[in-house]
Amino acid sequence: MKDKLKGAVIAAAAIVALALGGAAIAGAAGGGDDDKTDKAITGQALDRAKAVALDHTGGGKVNGTEVGDEEGAYEVEVTRADGRQVDVHLDKGFNVINSNADGENDSGGDHESGAED
Repeated sequence: MKDKLKGAVIAAAAIVALALGGAAIAGAAGGGDDDKTDKAITGQALDRAKAVALDHTGGGKVNGTEVGDEEGAYEVEVTRADGRQVDVHLDKGFNVINSNADGENDSGGDHESGAED
């Protein structure tokens, strides 16, 4: 009887260890950016960021926004009339830092050539 109890305790401990290890692996595979959530721009900041981004791209439709992205204080995603999506990055004063259309590498500076509209 003592051996059965000892075996049950060992089996239970092994199950707990596997469960904790699995949770740790799942957490590590989740991207590691748990403290940063994509937060949308709201209020007056949203109105201003949209206006600046649409002016910069020559119009279009705003698909999404983000506060504090990796390239500036604000990011505004715009789909232009020609179907291209452009990410416009703004500083805290709502000045354009840079922008890039889908598929472009962003090496700093302004990559958008939206002056043709």
